[in-house]
Amino acid sequence: MASNENEHGADAAQTKAAHEAADRAEEQGLLFADDVSPLPSDTGYRGPTACNAAGITYRQLDYWARTGLVEPSVRGAAGSGSQRLYSFRDILILKVVKRLLDAGISLQQIRTATAHLRERGTDDLTRVTLMSDGASVYECTSNDEVIDLLQGGQGVFGIAIGGVWREIEGTLAELPSERTADETAAPVAGDELAARRAARHTG
Repeated sequence: MASNENEHGADAAQTKAAHEAADRAEEQGLLFADDVSPLPSDTGYRGPTACNAAGITYRQLDYWARTGLVEPSVRGAAGSGSQRLYSFRDILILKVVKRLLDAGISLQQIRTATAHLRERGTDDLTRVTLMSDGASVYECTSNDEVIDLLQGGQGVFGIAIGGVWREIEGTLAELPSERTADETAAPVAGDELAARRAARHTG
């Protein structure tokens, strides 16, 4: 009889811990909420804009691009004078990297986490909450996983990618962007000059 009471007590304690963990996750905005708007695919953002939206310095941006941590997927730097162009998704990952660094996560763990994030489809990305105990990074794709980690004591802090997405969306709405589709259509000054010369020769 006593063992049944003990089991009942343990179940009640576990249920209470789960509820507390769920409340904490809710307060921190770690649980999966509504869907976010679709990702703008034909828009690129220059380095200073990416820094502003991600909350990082230009030196960090440059170092992370050169070491392959987060490279611009729209356009890389090709020689002097060329501008890197970052996609919305790149900026999302930049901001996640910044948050992980601020939480004291090692660069090695961050590289692993960002590699996972890059492999995911865009729709998948917003359904991820990254949790960490300060040493390892765990990827959660359901509310139950988030609650289990918090309940088990591993989840010291977490980052809901959907929440970061909405933050960046709000910031980028105020900042300049470049439409990548228009870029090929618009003649560069040098090209225009070359076209005029060619026209003069043929004419």
